[in-house]
Amino acid sequence: MTQGTYVFTSESVSEGHPDKICDIVSDALVDAYLERDPYAKLAIETIVTTNLVIIVGEVSSSQPVSKEEREDIIRRCIKDIGYEQEEFHWKHCILEDHLHAQSADIAQGVDLEDGVIGAGDQGMMIGYASNETDSLMPAPLHYSHRILQALSTDRKKGFLPQLGPDAKVQLSFQYENFKPVGVKAVVLSTQHQEGFSAADVREIVRPYVESVLPKGWMCDEDKFYVNPTGRFVIGGPVADSGLTGRKIIVDTYGSAAAHGGGAFSGKDPTKVDRSGAYIARYLAKNIVAAGLAERCTLQVAYGIGIAEPLSLFVDTHGTERCNCEALAAFIARTVDLTPKGIIDRLDLRRPIYKQTASYGHFGRTYEAETKAFPWERTDLAEILRCEFNMPQNVKAYK
Repeated sequence: MTQGTYVFTSESVSEGHPDKICDIVSDALVDAYLERDPYAKLAIETIVTTNLVIIVGEVSSSQPVSKEEREDIIRRCIKDIGYEQEEFHWKHCILEDHLHAQSADIAQGVDLEDGVIGAGDQGMMIGYASNETDSLMPAPLHYSHRILQALSTDRKKGFLPQLGPDAKVQLSFQYENFKPVGVKAVVLSTQHQEGFSAADVREIVRPYVESVLPKGWMCDEDKFYVNPTGRFVIGGPVADSGLTGRKIIVDTYGSAAAHGGGAFSGKDPTKVDRSGAYIARYLAKNIVAAGLAERCTLQVAYGIGIAEPLSLFVDTHGTERCNCEALAAFIARTVDLTPKGIIDRLDLRRPIYKQTASYGHFGRTYEAETKAFPWERTDLAEILRCEFNMPQNVKAYK
């Protein structure tokens, strides 16, 4: 990499990808429990393969969700995704339910005295933001998600009966001076009905790719790869097994930033793998939205059973307009980064998680009505501007 000129690649996968089916099921169950008991403790994982769905994990709740209700939730998830294949059908697939009570040893480390919450595990969580897109997300991942969302929306409306639920897209972006200027290559693979060639599918998906990418950014024709193997009729869990938490790079920043290693789906907000990553994104996004930096990586670390974070690290990659040590110190004394502080600030004890399980946890639109994706708010940006004397006309997105 020289003078910020390079090619960088990220991918997204659709909700019909086997791993994403698992994330969706796990988070739908989290929502069901939190709707009844906001203080439920949950660690749920899902496994899918041909004609089989298995859920495993630990649950602690004052208002349980019955096994019959859990089965109904799982089948509705699979139906909503669109699976009615002979060997994986929402109505006929076999379900195995192995949820059990949470370990008392873990519980005692989370529920401390006087309402204090200890971290549900040790680990490092990463937040990232970049001003290269209006969502303050890396361009390759931002546009990968949007392409698959557009295809999914029209497929579910019945406009794309030729296509199946399983799909993925990979975009390679040309960067100059650390800014995206166009797409060098597109690789899009999507499940389709029998009788359609790769060339047929290519023309079906072409308008979706071209409409999502900024004008003039489409790659050359010989770098537009659609179903490169030539055929993708067998897909989903029939073609490949799936497991919760196996798409953590798709879920976060497309490898444009580091990753702490912990997955999000299936976990209640006392699990800092989830809530710590959400507050880290919130802080990084607000720093960039305030115009204090063009890019920001923020790390926060925890120890199991310990409420206060063990460390806070802010890296603005040489793009800062303020002192980074002062910025980190201001965040540490201004924002409560204990698990309880994070949960309260972002109001996380709510059934808002199923919608996070596909097309990324970050870069989504904060929904004022439902208060979904609260970590995408930029309500801290004005406070940061005032603290560091940033002019009002400084824009995060260029």
